Amino acid sequence: MTAPCLAIVPLRAGSKGLPGKNTRLLAGRPLYAHALEQARAAGISPALVTSDIAELASAELGPGARFAPRPAHLAQDTTPMDAVLDHVLTHDAPGPATIVLLQATTPLRAPQDIARAIALHATGEHALVMSATRAESGVLKWGTAENGRFVPLSRDAAHCFTNRAELPPVYRPDGAVYVFDADAYRRAGSLGALAVHGVGMVETPLDRAFDIDTLADFSRVEALLEARA
Repeated sequence: MTAPCLAIVPLRAGSKGLPGKNTRLLAGRPLYAHALEQARAAGISPALVTSDIAELASAELGPGARFAPRPAHLAQDTTPMDAVLDHVLTHDAPGPATIVLLQATTPLRAPQDIARAIALHATGEHALVMSATRAESGVLKWGTAENGRFVPLSRDAAHCFTNRAELPPVYRPDGAVYVFDADAYRRAGSLGALAVHGVGMVETPLDRAFDIDTLADFSRVEALLEARA
């Protein structure tokens, strides 16, 4: 039996690209509120906001959402997502759950993107499901250097010599949706270790896969939201 879903929205106060972006108003609502509303629209309740932003403890997060304080040492520029998840799944949500990780900085995701990812994970065919969008296939021609030797990124070295138009489609993770089982994650110890057991993908269109890092990004996303209204 599939465990009930729990949305996790990770936020932190610090941001080098755009200070305060997670609580900055986007189209009249705090940036993080878009992720919570999308979770509710996808039928997910409860939701948990893990953050070092103290004022969120008294903020109105909406039905089913609650605040989970995050220690300062887990809210640094270099803090990996695994450390955040370890803390949440140990201290704030220690029981079984299907985790739906929604990063606030990708606010153009649609509720159907979330629902498709949950449905794919529920098939049991993938330990981890994530959203991804089409990217430039030319990356298949690239490689790394090891002791003066070119090492192709692609499993098929012939891609380095293939016409760009004939290369297969390439997708990049867009950070909008991740779905996985909490107990499976605890056993694996990290998203990377979980991914070894299989990663499912739901494709999202490029216009829903925009990530906010700078003020210019924020302004562009706001314009896109206003155009949809």
